[in-house]
Amino acid sequence: MATRVNASHILVRTEEQAKQVLEQINNGKNFETLAKEVSICPSRKKGGSLGWFSHGQMVKEFQKVAFKMKKGQISQPVKTQFGWHIIKANDTKG
Repeated sequence: MATRVNASHILVRTEEQAKQVLEQINNGKNFETLAKEVSICPSRKKGGSLGWFSHGQMVKEFQKVAFKMKKGQISQPVKTQFGWHIIKANDTKG
């Protein structure tokens, strides 16, 4: 079975914003609450949840990080054509 990842993310426009978001998470701020407050992605309505995805369904830079993460892990800022992401790995299969 192919590996699948269930992840959430917070998307912001600048690296500086991404670093500030990560700092808030590291200081105990709830990831889903923060996603609803600051993310510019439509997934913000679901606390940043992107659900399950397989290889090839996300942009290369995002996918590269998401598929290396362990359940519950929060990424460093990841740059893509859409902006800067903070990724949270909710679960993995396969």
